[in-house]
Amino acid sequence: MKTAMILAAGRGERLRPLTDLCPKALCTIHNTPLIEYHVSRLAQAGFERIIINHAYLGGKIRHYLGDGQRFGVHILYSPEPPGALETGGGILNALPLLGDAPFLTVNADIYTNYSFKSLHLPAASLAHLVLVNTPASHHTSDFGLSNTHHVTNDHKLYTFSGIACYHPRFFDDCVPGRYSVTPLLRAMADNRQISGEIHTDVWFDIGSPERLEYVYEQVFNMLDAP
Repeated sequence: MKTAMILAAGRGERLRPLTDLCPKALCTIHNTPLIEYHVSRLAQAGFERIIINHAYLGGKIRHYLGDGQRFGVHILYSPEPPGALETGGGILNALPLLGDAPFLTVNADIYTNYSFKSLHLPAASLAHLVLVNTPASHHTSDFGLSNTHHVTNDHKLYTFSGIACYHPRFFDDCVPGRYSVTPLLRAMADNRQISGEIHTDVWFDIGSPERLEYVYEQVFNMLDAP
């Protein structure tokens, strides 16, 4: 895989007031915007093209990242209308830029050390999800995982990390609009068309100013560790 998409169109309501003047993707940890961590790590993993969708204050993301040349990648943008298109509608809207081959997606509002280079789409799958053990701060889990590495809607023990790989055919029956990708994932999980893996190392969901501060402290401790 050489193409990735960073999902950065969310309004970031839970991060207000930080996001009143700053898009969620540009919130910083140790003076580095969340989205820059992803761009840098995708470049290091060998990705060449990165598509970024945006809506609220999207011009600030464009201004900060530019065409990606300083990161060694080619960045293209997929603008969305006010209110954005959510994950499903946003990916579908960006398909003309993503191309015909499998591509990676990652939510802009997570912090992780997951190795993007290791992600691949098994031949029999239309999507491959990276799952994490459900954090104590989450009240429910998203999916289960069978011993054959199929994502299931039963025995839900894991949270979807926001990192996935899709084949464009996953979206064949979708129509333009505003909708989440989750119902599509659930339907295809029932048909055993989605595989998955579990990431057990660093992963944080940046969902509030308190969570951002917590991650700031955790990353500081990791950087300061011997």
